[in-house]
Amino acid sequence: MTIKEKNNVAVIVIPTYNEADNIGKMIEYLNTKTFVDIKTKIKGLSQKWQMKILVVDGNSPDGTGKIVQKLSKKYDNTFLYTETSKDGIGAAYLKGFKYSIEELNADFVFEFDGDFQHPPETIPIMLKAMEDGYDYVIGSRKIKGGSNPKGWGFKRVFFSEVGGFTARFMMFFPFKNFFKVTDPTTGLKVTRVKGFIDKMDLDWKGSRLLTRSFGYKLQLLFETLKMGAKFKEVPLQFHVRNAGESKIESKTAKDIFRVAFLLRWQDDFTQKFLKFGTVGGVGFIINTVGAKIFKSALINDSSNISLLNGVSNALAAEISIISNFIFNNLWTFSKEKITDKKVFITKFLTFNLSSVISGIVIPSVVIAILTSLFGDRLFLYQIIAIFGLTIPLNWIIYNQVIWKNKTK
Repeated sequence: MTIKEKNNVAVIVIPTYNEADNIGKMIEYLNTKTFVDIKTKIKGLSQKWQMKILVVDGNSPDGTGKIVQKLSKKYDNTFLYTETSKDGIGAAYLKGFKYSIEELNADFVFEFDGDFQHPPETIPIMLKAMEDGYDYVIGSRKIKGGSNPKGWGFKRVFFSEVGGFTARFMMFFPFKNFFKVTDPTTGLKVTRVKGFIDKMDLDWKGSRLLTRSFGYKLQLLFETLKMGAKFKEVPLQFHVRNAGESKIESKTAKDIFRVAFLLRWQDDFTQKFLKFGTVGGVGFIINTVGAKIFKSALINDSSNISLLNGVSNALAAEISIISNFIFNNLWTFSKEKITDKKVFITKFLTFNLSSVISGIVIPSVVIAILTSLFGDRLFLYQIIAIFGLTIPLNWIIYNQVIWKNKTK
């Protein structure tokens, strides 16, 4: 007896508002062309796919919902979710995701436009990528084979290109996702449910979404990648809308920039790095002020100023190191806080040694070498040594050695 192969359920989630001119054509096209081709003609697809359509309609006054309802009787894979209030495209997608998982047993969910701006022919290409083991696939207008509509004016193209790059820079630079994600504002995506969508808080009413408008795209992108999704882009030839109401709002650009900033600002990495910098700044002040205090307390008529300066700086530096360790442990790395006494002592000694090496020995050697090569520009060399070496080295050592998270 053979075990029947399970179908992969992929739900095409389409949010609508006043799309009576488009939605019927889209549902017919998907069911009579795209889904049929997936079952019979598309080469390369090796798994069985059960395709479903979920239209999330904002109670459109033009009768969009009635058209979907009528077609759902014709096609048993087509469903209508009518919103009781129009809460924005971001909220519509979260409602659609939740319904797809709980009612339609979705394994994968698509974010898709119902106005043919997203070519249905891209769907099987994205399914193939999911078969290849990817968790998150988006359509990109920026890679080879992708494009913006020829009918777009200069202003629309400018905001798409500059706005997309700015959002991408704000969210990801200088890390690997900055180079992997070329089109962060795209609306064509498919995401694996298990391990990703099912781990998201789909409550749109609370503080879940930073926005209910177009910036939702950035938030879902940022969060899904942060979960470790295996990611791929496929070419998207974005088409011009020829009917229905555009979902683009007048404040879309402002909303996208605000969300991109908040995502980066609220990210654990950013907050930890800011705390790390603050603690380091306090440590610098302690070192500077402390050296002067020690010098004034120890100086006398017979003092060797060179030796005195060195001793005063060393004592102040040690106090600064102790301060840095304590405040980093309590604040910067509070989630990885060291509480065991023996471990605390061992880590402190390691911290002390690393601080001397990364904060004194290495910068001093670099400054000496630069001075011998390019002349006396001490302040410039200090900046190079501190920001180019000391800070990155300390950050790596703190994260990978002192406060390494063993659960990762």
